[in-house]
Amino acid sequence: MKSGLEKSPHRSLFKAMGLTDTEIRRPMIGIANAKNELIPGHIHLDKIAEAVKAGVRLAGGTPLEFATIGVCDGIAMNHEGMKYSLASREVIADSVEIMAMAHPFDGLVLIPNCDKIVPGMLMAALRLNIPAIVISGGPMLAGTLHGRSVDLISVFEGVGAVRAGKLTEAELAELEDAACPGCGSCAGMFTANSMNCLCEALGMALPGNGTIPAVSAARHRLAKLAGQRIMDLVDKQLLPRQIATRAAFENALAVDMALGCSTNTVLHITALAHEAQIELPLEIFNRVSQRTPHLCSLSPGGSHHLEDLDRAGGVPAVMQVLLGAGLISPEPLTVTGLNVGDNLLLARVRDDSVIRPVANPYHAQGGIAVLTGNLAPEGAVVKQSAVDPAMLQREGVARVFDSEETAADAILGGHIQAGDIVVVRYEGPRGGPGMREMLTPTASIAGMGLDKDVALLTDGRFSGGTRGAALGHISPEAAAGGPIALVKDGDRIAIDIPGKSLTLLVNEEELARRRSAWQPPAPKITHGYAARYSRMVSSGSRGAVFEDV
Repeated sequence: MKSGLEKSPHRSLFKAMGLTDTEIRRPMIGIANAKNELIPGHIHLDKIAEAVKAGVRLAGGTPLEFATIGVCDGIAMNHEGMKYSLASREVIADSVEIMAMAHPFDGLVLIPNCDKIVPGMLMAALRLNIPAIVISGGPMLAGTLHGRSVDLISVFEGVGAVRAGKLTEAELAELEDAACPGCGSCAGMFTANSMNCLCEALGMALPGNGTIPAVSAARHRLAKLAGQRIMDLVDKQLLPRQIATRAAFENALAVDMALGCSTNTVLHITALAHEAQIELPLEIFNRVSQRTPHLCSLSPGGSHHLEDLDRAGGVPAVMQVLLGAGLISPEPLTVTGLNVGDNLLLARVRDDSVIRPVANPYHAQGGIAVLTGNLAPEGAVVKQSAVDPAMLQREGVARVFDSEETAADAILGGHIQAGDIVVVRYEGPRGGPGMREMLTPTASIAGMGLDKDVALLTDGRFSGGTRGAALGHISPEAAAGGPIALVKDGDRIAIDIPGKSLTLLVNEEELARRRSAWQPPAPKITHGYAARYSRMVSSGSRGAVFEDV
């Protein structure tokens, strides 16, 4: 791109932007920045990028910043916009790949913060396999209202509470003003923070990436360190696929289970493994979950937030507990240049009410479970750590809806009763399209006080802020002719989370009759990116990645 006689025109273009010969000769580092003015987790990323660039320059490199898109899942929730959220992950990965191939950087610093942007950038790094490091913008602080901690999910659940007569509209407005006090990724162990923590566990980010608050000066210092570290990664040619090995992925899964992360991590970790050219079948999630205790109970399943986890020692402290119990490997390399074991030598738990010891976990098994059965032959995913014990095993009557909107209207309209199992279908990667999150229906169920009595099943997915018996990613999806397309109102469904099974209690002869009469629905979107996405995307069980052609 810049060396030799024939690259004189290229150097001339760099000089047009003010670069000196010295800056051009130095290693050039691409700074992929997802800053925009639509996402509270991204509104401050310009400051993070400036700190990164300072670090790169301190270490003798030349930073060159470019932009990527980002969707705010909270703002996109419960309308047509959510069809584009998961789909944006592929655009983000492709855009970083395009920029890094068109302008061959020596290394990359990735600055995401929210749900799809983190895995999208990581997918690109693993695909490109050039030196790369992640530095997120950090989590939002929790809000405070009448002496209790609140967050975005408090507001979503507040809507259901108003409909149930448990909260006034004035009280909801007060909650709305208090829940999100400033910049950062939403304060609980939702998808954004789950993925930012797992970047640490995978070895692709520095310790503290997942938990240091967005408003802390320590976040800016970490960004400078990330800028310095990329120069060492370039010098040593330590590449993403040397870091994100099979052992590193298993470490990340163990941390996922100990933290009680979002069910979306199943989609994203599977997609990352695909880019790393590593086989990671869904069964491994259950194997790791069964041997890994759930040590942290953060919102939405518990009362703690990311600032509490940071104060208690953060992800390194969680990993140190797991390492001491032989539940993670000390061997994988990380972007620090050291292996996991060396990184954790000084890590310690500062508050064992936030990070519990292995001998006293919140749950004996990890936060996520994968269920299979005749309703989900390729699997379904549930955040079992956020399910009320009364709902771990439940048989109920199906109430079937072919869209999120009709299900939400029925729930908020008071038409769902205790014992019902709400089935929302044709919301998968292909059928949605885009595999919408169902936070509005699940938060409404919780806010109305029905989360101990009503389950929700879908071929769509759930926000990391969802709690209750919410089983998503049911595969094959309805639009592909999966069994969820054959469910009728009044059918009985058996959920057995400890037994890892999801069963439609209808005999095979009847299912065969329904299958022969089933016709695939017409596409919901017939033009533009979402239409192309629906034709190219794989099953949720394979990470909803684009099919190889």
